[in-house]
This record gives sequence, C-alpha cells and structure tokens, in this order.
Amino acid sequence: MILVTGGAGFIGSNFVLDWLAQSNESVLNLDKLTYAGNLGNLRGLEGDARHVFVRGDIGDAALVARLLAEHRPRAVINFAAESHVDRSIHGAEDFIQTNVMGTFRLLEAVRAHWLRLPETERTAFRFLHVSTDEVYGSLAPEAPAFTEQHAYEPNSPYSASKAASDHLVRAWHHTHGLPVLTTNCSNNYGPFHFPEKLIPLMIVNALAGKPLPVYGDGLQVRDWLYVGDHCSAIRRVLEAGRVGETYNVGGWNEQPNIAIVKTICALLDELRPRADGQSYAEQITHVKDRPGHDRRYAIDARKIEAELGWRPIETFDSGIRKTVQWFLDHTDWVAEVQSGAYREWVQVQYQGAA
Repeated sequence: MILVTGGAGFIGSNFVLDWLAQSNESVLNLDKLTYAGNLGNLRGLEGDARHVFVRGDIGDAALVARLLAEHRPRAVINFAAESHVDRSIHGAEDFIQTNVMGTFRLLEAVRAHWLRLPETERTAFRFLHVSTDEVYGSLAPEAPAFTEQHAYEPNSPYSASKAASDHLVRAWHHTHGLPVLTTNCSNNYGPFHFPEKLIPLMIVNALAGKPLPVYGDGLQVRDWLYVGDHCSAIRRVLEAGRVGETYNVGGWNEQPNIAIVKTICALLDELRPRADGQSYAEQITHVKDRPGHDRRYAIDARKIEAELGWRPIETFDSGIRKTVQWFLDHTDWVAEVQSGAYREWVQVQYQGAA
C-alpha cells in the first residue's frame, strides 16, 4: 500500500485514479476536503477495496501516526497543499498552516514510523514530496529555464510556503536520513481542475457567457504540463528516483496566458459554437494585474529524462483538446463544485468580471 495525501484534489485525485488503473497496489487516501478537495473526483472508485479514503489533516499528527501504524504503507506521496496564488495574496495563514506546519508534522510522523520499521522495509521506504516551479521565482524572457540547481526566489505567499516545505523535506533527509524525493512541476491542467485556475475558469466562463478575465497584458508565460503526464512522472520518480534528489517535471510547452485563452476560445468555437455565431474570444476582458505577478516560468526537465527516461506524452495541442472536451462532457461536475462560496470568491478576485 501507498499513502497519498491530498488525494481528492486536482492532481492528487488524478494520481490516485491513474495509480489504480496501472497497479493493483492499494492506496490509502488522506484528504482534509477543503473547498478544492472533492470526493466526486473519485466517484469511479466507489466499492473498490483498493481505495481506502480517510478524511483528515496532514497536520493531525496523532491521526497520521495511527494510519501509518495500521496500514504500514511502503511510501508516502504528499500532494496536500493550499495551491492558489490569488488566495494566498488575500489570506496567507491557511497556506502557512497547511504547506509549512502541515508538512512539518507529516514529516515528523513519517520519520517516527520509518524508524520503527524493520531494516528491509526501512531501506525500501520513500517519502515523495510534490512541489512547484514557482519556488524558483520569475524568469526574464530570454533566461534559461529552471534547473534543479536554480536558487529559490519565491515571490508570493503561496510559493514562499511551498519553498519552506521543500526546505523542510530536504532538512529531514540530510539531518535525519529520511529517504525523500522531491518533484517540482510546472502548471498542470486536465480533468477535475478546480475552476479558479486559468484554463478551467476560461472554459467555464466562456460556456456561461461570462467575461474571460485576463490579468494585465496576458503575456505572462508558463510551462503547461498535462496532469496525466505529471502522474506518470511521479510514478517513475517513486520507482527509480535517487534518494535525496529533486526532479523538475515540465511539459516543454511555454505559452503566454493570452495565447492559452485564445486557444480555448478557438476550440470552443469548434466544439460548442456560440448561438449567435460569434467567437468566444469576444468575451476576453483584460483586468488589473495581480500583485507580484511572476512574468515567466519555464522548466528544464532534462534531468528526469536523462536519469529516469521520462518525457511527457501530450503536446499542448493534444492535452488542451482533451481538457476542453472533458469539461464539455462533465458539466454536472462543474455544477457541483460551483458553490455559492466559489462564486463569491471569483467575483471578489476579478472585481466583478466573472
């Protein structure tokens, strides 16, 4: 068995579904079910004895200790995190509690469990921490992409909290010998993506006839990674990654935000045309840029390719088409997650544009 934390969120739920599609090894899934955690993502696993779900917080040391003792997982994959930059700007405390204190308490519980394991199990055990490229800060337009040796320069409360968690994981390895692995990924997209992030927000707003809010000039550049490719990278790092190492995971797909939005509009024009015959691009609205908005991220993913033989399968064209089609086919899922609290959040964030 493996223990997955945050396994009802966007990337975590995709990983759990992917893992159980690829393997018969059971998953113990621990998730606090905050606003972005959704058991509906895992509806396809109802009645599957290989999936054991527990609602709880990684910061609950007693709960984590009990689960580790009871289920004796051979690995922990830590997805649990507050992850939205805009939310961290409006209120950072949840990010400090989950991403910093939660990771600390999880590491301590895992370390205590690991020390009690028989030698063969202790040698085979792994703690894989899933992080972000945002810890590296912002790149100039022509600067080389982030490598694993790039200095940490986080610019938002979110990225600062994730940088802190990365440092804790590194320290627990070098100080205590805990066998850790860290992955730093670029922007994910795909099924079950909560519609506060750029791609799902644009799809959902377009279909609802609402404005498509684009920060500033929309020329902020991100590397886009299809979530299924990210899941395969994590499986590969868990399987063969060198203990104590960090692996950058990227999609080799740098795109400015405005190009992403226009691509989505073009796909919707093709797949679900507007009744009035106009393009969805007519709904694009530029709004005030957010504070401290990083201009460019880019991942150099050559290390994971050279050491572990991993490369993404999806191009951006194939991945974004799959994603748009998924949202068109799952309007019931979208309706479920769009609670009143979510709508209020979007309205505040984009000053009425949504």
